[in-house]
Amino acid sequence: MAGAFAWGLLAASSLVLGAAISLCVQIGLRTIGLIMGFGAGVLISAVAFDLVGEAVAVTTGHGAVLLGLFAGCGVFFGGDWLIDRAGGAARKSAGRGDRSSALAIVLGTILDGIPESIVIGLTIFESGSVGAAYLVAVFVSNVPEAISSSVGLRASGWRPRRILGMWTLIALISGLASLGGYVALQDASPSAVAFVLAFAAGAILTMLSDTMMPEAYEHGGRLVGVVTTLGFAVAFMIDQLD
Repeated sequence: MAGAFAWGLLAASSLVLGAAISLCVQIGLRTIGLIMGFGAGVLISAVAFDLVGEAVAVTTGHGAVLLGLFAGCGVFFGGDWLIDRAGGAARKSAGRGDRSSALAIVLGTILDGIPESIVIGLTIFESGSVGAAYLVAVFVSNVPEAISSSVGLRASGWRPRRILGMWTLIALISGLASLGGYVALQDASPSAVAFVLAFAAGAILTMLSDTMMPEAYEHGGRLVGVVTTLGFAVAFMIDQLD
């Protein structure tokens, strides 16, 4: 159980890393866009091989998988819409220094991260180890979000210590979500496990198409297609080595 918490915390620790980078170094939007493109490619690979592929493997039918995909999509879409209305629309907008509601930023990041963290705990229970490709995907994808959000918080008057404290708290929540995925689903049926895996896949796919990939192309330009493919290829090779 301690391992599930530790791996979930490690994956989310890039939120603190991204915040620290944004407070110490001024990063160009093009660089952030390329990082986001690479992270998108890694996440697409993780969705295909670590989430949907595993969901199909653990259940005999496809009903739970399809239901989970659309449920994850619907929950993320609805939650994202509510958070946008609450003032958190720019939490993934790289480097815009938006004065969005801090609460909306926190809620939005938790909404993004909890399904990802639950899956980390679930995969540890299922296979005895965390999927390296999926762990890398979550870690990389968190960096640009933390950078962009931290710029906005700093512009709104937050002190660096307070910003780092907030991201540390969210990282701890993600670790607890990973632990929860490990503990709560130990007696779950194969269909329930498939549903959770597919739910996370649907939420991540919706996030990618709604925010991460458009932002990556806007700031990184045409080269984003190349680094996205590179991210996919790197994650695929890591998956094959697991």
